[in-house]
Amino acid sequence: MALSWRSWLANEGSKHLFLLFWLCLNAWLFWKTFLLYYQGLQYYYLHQMLGLGLCVSRASASVLNLNCCLVLLPMCRVLLAFLRGSQKVASKKTRRLLDKSKTFHVTCGATICIFSVLHVAAHLVNALNFSENYNEEFLALNAANYRGEDPRKLLFATVPGLTGVIMVLVLFLMCTASTYAIRVSNYDIFWYTHNLFFVFYMLLMLHVSGGVLKYQTNLEEHPPGCFNPNKTLRQNMTMPKAFGEPFPDYSTDSFPEDPPVPEPFGQNNLVRICSEEPKFQSHFPETWFWISGPLCLYCVERLYRYIRSNKPVTITSVISHPSNVLEVRMTKDDFKARPGQYVILHCPRVSALESHPFTLTMCPTDTKATFGVHLKVVGDWTERFRDLLLLHSNQDTEILPIFQQRPYPKLYVDGPFGSPFEESLNYEVSLCVAGGIGVTPFASVLNTLLDGWKCYKLRRLYFIWVCRDVESFRWFADLLCLLHNKLWQENRPDYINIQLYLSQTDGIQKIIGEKYQALNSRLLIGRPRWRLIFDEIAKCNRRKTIGVFCCGPNKISKTLHKLSNSSNTYGTRFEYNKESFS
Repeated sequence: MALSWRSWLANEGSKHLFLLFWLCLNAWLFWKTFLLYYQGLQYYYLHQMLGLGLCVSRASASVLNLNCCLVLLPMCRVLLAFLRGSQKVASKKTRRLLDKSKTFHVTCGATICIFSVLHVAAHLVNALNFSENYNEEFLALNAANYRGEDPRKLLFATVPGLTGVIMVLVLFLMCTASTYAIRVSNYDIFWYTHNLFFVFYMLLMLHVSGGVLKYQTNLEEHPPGCFNPNKTLRQNMTMPKAFGEPFPDYSTDSFPEDPPVPEPFGQNNLVRICSEEPKFQSHFPETWFWISGPLCLYCVERLYRYIRSNKPVTITSVISHPSNVLEVRMTKDDFKARPGQYVILHCPRVSALESHPFTLTMCPTDTKATFGVHLKVVGDWTERFRDLLLLHSNQDTEILPIFQQRPYPKLYVDGPFGSPFEESLNYEVSLCVAGGIGVTPFASVLNTLLDGWKCYKLRRLYFIWVCRDVESFRWFADLLCLLHNKLWQENRPDYINIQLYLSQTDGIQKIIGEKYQALNSRLLIGRPRWRLIFDEIAKCNRRKTIGVFCCGPNKISKTLHKLSNSSNTYGTRFEYNKESFS
């Protein structure tokens, strides 16, 4: 298939164009600040002392200010959920940009890391120059106490230097723990180190309060490079021994009105005469202007989320499903959510600080207040959580409803928050692809359609679910059968197209149970042939825009992304949306 530029622009093109714009914006800001300190008269004497280290350090600092300001905004989840669900953002394309908030957060974080290295390198050069180029003429400019002072004292014995060193260590921990390998192998390390951002911002506000770099304030009275004859004659003129005796007093009236300027300063008559000595002043910390607003907004949102989630939910039932999957159903007063959204669960008995996001598989409606999540028991947190909920943690071979034989632990729910899958009901045709436990975002959509589908724009849903073992299909087999039977009774069997793929098997298998006969006929052995599936969907939906939603392994995601960007002969356009496990 040839590349469709229209599909590329609708899917990943907008993201790439925005990233290109962001790169150009940072480069432009760096260059403008560099020129300001390189050519600015108020920095003339400081530049003479520090050289290009001054320009590079200040230019990189301006880029760091911008990115440290904006890196917090994508993490304001309540704000993003409000924008997505309100009429303020009516455009679907604009709402899809909100789905790239994580990408923007990562981009800002990577930019902070790159320019921090540049900033640190420039200040190491500045520390050396402060020591070697100690200026005895303008003492206010010096950060060192004397010529040849050990530069390490400037790094470890001053507030800007010490806070800068600690910030580098904190940033190193946050960056290394944010890598994919560590997030997958030990999420706890990522969680705890990433919360060091608050320490980073506190140190950042202290770091800029040192006032090491100064600018000249009296440019009118003392233009840079001007000649001060009184100071020059007083400090630099050496007198012969014959004139060592005291001079008689002479009146200043005997001098001519315009005294001759010494030759080194009188060339071309361009040197100006100073009326006073230069005065220097530290910059007001501009970083405070950059980060105070987003930091306050983030803190207010976290406070709001804490108050909102302060009351524990009521757990109504816990169900153990095959393949180490646990379903938790609960209720909470005034809890409202849209299909496709997710919540953050916090159980103090499992961990006092740790919380984890889980997609809602059942949303509350006007007739029922129950909502629920399915979680895969993988890792220490989910294992401890399962052991607290179930009497016997090894009961995973069949569905076992657990009634309140013992009190459940306190569970707090923060959310709901928005996700790309909210848009699945806003397309006329949607293709939903799930891999394993990645089916959870679509379960809430299917539950919503079971309550009623006529009020939504969606008129045809292609649902493809790929699992490694047949028992995994039983997580939502009842839901799929109920929805299938409901649509047949309403004479709309073509509303949903269900395809179940068993990727690993030793032979022909079926979902056990007579009530699952409708699903057994849709169970296919092997992996989906994605190109043929896309061709068939495009052929049946000519000249339409189809929303593609994927939650599963990266291999499937990349394949669907590539096919969504490909052109077809039917005029059908695919818009790709994705949620990643990590």
